[in-house]
Amino acid sequence: MSLLTNINKAFDHRIRLGIMSILMVNEYADFNTLKELLDVTDGNLASHLKALEKEDFISIEKQFIGRKPNTRYSATKIGKKAFKDHIDALERIINKQK
Repeated sequence: MSLLTNINKAFDHRIRLGIMSILMVNEYADFNTLKELLDVTDGNLASHLKALEKEDFISIEKQFIGRKPNTRYSATKIGKKAFKDHIDALERIINKQK
């Protein structure tokens, strides 16, 4: 088995890696929370969220809080497994180098 097996291209970018890391340890996070934690622009965050959504790695829930729209994101079962496999593959690479 290659060391690169299970390295998922969807998580190549640091912002996507950050989004998934946040969603793995939280039931959900809203757009503004992700934006603050990752220190990114609206457009940049939106494009990376869309890429993860396209892969079915995250789910989106839109709601209103008072009169303000609120969008929450959570990792799907597929997304959690893919991310765990990705992290496990990275750990195998790191441990192989010791």
